[in-house]
Amino acid sequence: MSTATVELVKAIQTLGKTGQYKIGFNQSRKLVMLGKAKAAVIAANAPPHVKRDLKYYAKLSNIPVIEFPGTNFELGALIGKPFGVSSMVVIDPGQSNILDLAREVSGNE
Repeated sequence: MSTATVELVKAIQTLGKTGQYKIGFNQSRKLVMLGKAKAAVIAANAPPHVKRDLKYYAKLSNIPVIEFPGTNFELGALIGKPFGVSSMVVIDPGQSNILDLAREVSGNE
C-alpha cells in the first residue's frame, strides 16, 4: 500500500468517526449537483455510470473527487458499514484531512 493510500484510509476512518457524510449514489449525486458536498469519494469498482455521473457533476460544481483504490466493501468497512459503499460525499470533514487530500488529488491547490 502506498503512503498516499494509507493516508487516505486514515482520513476516511477519521471522517467516519468525527465528520458528516452521506453514502449512496443517489444521495451523492443530489448533493454534488446542489453544490452542498465538499468532496466526493468513489470506490474503484463502482459501476461506470456512477463514476461518470459523479465526476461530471462534481466538475460542474467544482467539487474534488477522490477515487478510492479499494472495493466498495473496503470503503464501507472503513466507515463502519457492514455493506458496500460505491460512493460517498463529505458534508463536514470533522477532524479528518480528507479535503486536503481531495485538493491534492484533483490538483485544485
